[in-house]
Amino acid sequence: MNKFVKGIAVAGLATAMSQGAIAACGDVTIAEMNWASAEFMANVDKIILEEGYGCSVELVPGATLTTFASMDTKGVPDIAPELWTQSVDVPLKAAIAAGSLHSMNPMPILGAGEGWVVPSYTLKNHPELKTVLDVIERPDLFPYNEDPSKGAFVGCPAGWGCQQINNNLFTAFDMEAKGWVLVDPGSAAGLDGAMAKAAQRGDDYFGYYWSPTAMMGKWDMVTLDFGVPFQGMEDWLGCTTQAECADPQPTSWSVSEINTIVTDSFMKNNDPKAAAYLVAREYPAAAMGAMLVYMADEQAGGEDAAIEFLMNHEDVWTQWVGVQAANLIKKSLN
Repeated sequence: MNKFVKGIAVAGLATAMSQGAIAACGDVTIAEMNWASAEFMANVDKIILEEGYGCSVELVPGATLTTFASMDTKGVPDIAPELWTQSVDVPLKAAIAAGSLHSMNPMPILGAGEGWVVPSYTLKNHPELKTVLDVIERPDLFPYNEDPSKGAFVGCPAGWGCQQINNNLFTAFDMEAKGWVLVDPGSAAGLDGAMAKAAQRGDDYFGYYWSPTAMMGKWDMVTLDFGVPFQGMEDWLGCTTQAECADPQPTSWSVSEINTIVTDSFMKNNDPKAAAYLVAREYPAAAMGAMLVYMADEQAGGEDAAIEFLMNHEDVWTQWVGVQAANLIKKSLN
């Protein structure tokens, strides 16, 4: 899922247009996944495809594994706007190779992924901290509340898939010997609470998180470069992610693969201009973060957030569509 794949998608669209593919968009089903960013994206797609391209869109409930399985075996829904594909990597590649599914956009959300984070003000106050390796050398900046002589690294709650990864990386970077304590936040609420408490106080904070999320946007957290190369998927899957990893090695976090996936039926039976929009659609991290904060603070659903985005971020979304479509969308918002 890389620029080469995206190039294939663009080439396929160009061919479809040159062959006089139908102009009517027709009926489209979109997976509305069960997390905030995906819910928001599905509703943005719905409005843009309906108002800009004349599609008749139905949102259907979705989740990573069930949505992929349905698209792979039944050809519905037509679009999965935000599919995190590591867990379906092998069958997805097979479906793409067979032509039954298509990757339209290998990174629809810029900067999305998992890793180790600090507040932006920490980096501003300590410009010498540029990587995880730099931060590890300064446990004094992140005192553990139960033993201020130690630095606190806040990992994942017990039972989360990322817990073992953080445990192994903590060992790989020899962090205990360097004066660190690996803190189990206990729950998702505990993880969020630790970050929020530190940010509200202006305290330095170091821990695991992922984006796009409201927490990353609200508290202006920055995902650090680890300062070491990724050691490869064989090491990652065979050791870093495993409880039985006897000798974990320093590595960057695995790059997250997020795709906008569509069915072959959508490619063949809908307006190629609508498909071209999906290829062009890339959310900057700042815009996505702002919308997730809006959803959290206002208790807003995906539809309200989509309208808010379209009304206040024209500079972003108008780059994804043609002039005619942009004018139609703007008119529908008035």
